[in-house]
Amino acid sequence: MPQLSGPTDPTADARWPDPKSRKGFFTDTSICIGCKACEVACKEWNRNPQDGDLQLLGSSYDNSGALGASTWRHVAFIEQKRDRIEEARDSGRTLIDLGMPRVGPPVSGEPGQVERAPATGPATPDATPDFSAGGPSIPDTPEFRWLISSDVCKHCTHAGCLDVCPTGALFRTEFGTVVVQADVCNGCGTCVAACPFGVIERRRDGTVSPKTDRGSPKTDRGGPATGPGEPKRQQPEVPNLGVAQKCTLCYDRLLADQTPACAQTCPTTSIKFGDRADMVALAKERVAQLHAQGRTEARLYGANELDGVGGTGSVFLLLDEPEVYGLPPDPRVPTADLPRMFKRAGLAAAGMTAAAVLAFLGSRS
Repeated sequence: MPQLSGPTDPTADARWPDPKSRKGFFTDTSICIGCKACEVACKEWNRNPQDGDLQLLGSSYDNSGALGASTWRHVAFIEQKRDRIEEARDSGRTLIDLGMPRVGPPVSGEPGQVERAPATGPATPDATPDFSAGGPSIPDTPEFRWLISSDVCKHCTHAGCLDVCPTGALFRTEFGTVVVQADVCNGCGTCVAACPFGVIERRRDGTVSPKTDRGSPKTDRGGPATGPGEPKRQQPEVPNLGVAQKCTLCYDRLLADQTPACAQTCPTTSIKFGDRADMVALAKERVAQLHAQGRTEARLYGANELDGVGGTGSVFLLLDEPEVYGLPPDPRVPTADLPRMFKRAGLAAAGMTAAAVLAFLGSRS
């Protein structure tokens, strides 16, 4: 049985006869422009159905909302107003303004542009920028800012969804990723509760009727499709209903030595793909570069092998606290506590057994 917590190599734990180097993503949110090309490429390659009506949400310039059974890549538009900025200033954090996406080179003096100082030496991930005279200037933060991030399944080192699946529908590939076999999944939903990131979901079509009664086209989230007057709500029958679905890191493309569709189509190289170790090293270099520019809020997420999931296959560079992006600050796989739970249960059972034996012996004397 593979270990349930701590640093490990998931490709070796899976005991493939010919394991490959672990693959993963590095998503650099500092250069994401919110074009959603990755979302479209993911849906096209994996033939995932449409999510609802694709109308802009009332809370964001977004139309897919979150990761789900039919949205395996999601680009979040995180709007932050003055109260959030003032709160961050009071706590002493330096905020980063990405600005709205624009065409053409950056304009001098534009919000989020940093005055570069002459380099004083090689940047390291632990280097502290010098804000004294001659050093990098602290970026200005306006009364409103945008943070844009492309989220995806984390492909955890210790994957809770994989650990609790009762049918073996989820399995660890030779590349260290976690994939769902739709034809094996029974739709129990145990994996949904076990994921600390809320990534995996069961695909639904908005109805509660038996599959045999579902004859008309449905939408994945919005219930029955409407008539010809509202073509946006029309969609073919949703495949794999009731089955858990999530990102596979394009397992079929990996087998053919190809780059996942989202990374292949990203126009700014915000989504990078490769060996997980190389992605972490690249991410640390990028953080050091941003720190040298005065962007001290840049930090990595998922690169720590000592966290509650043993590190993730998808590593992110964030420009604010993880909670701002809807990510748990300290994710923990629920199965990590199983050894301690079994130990305590065993001690409790031994104690009750000893008490029963003493009570029996006492009644005979």
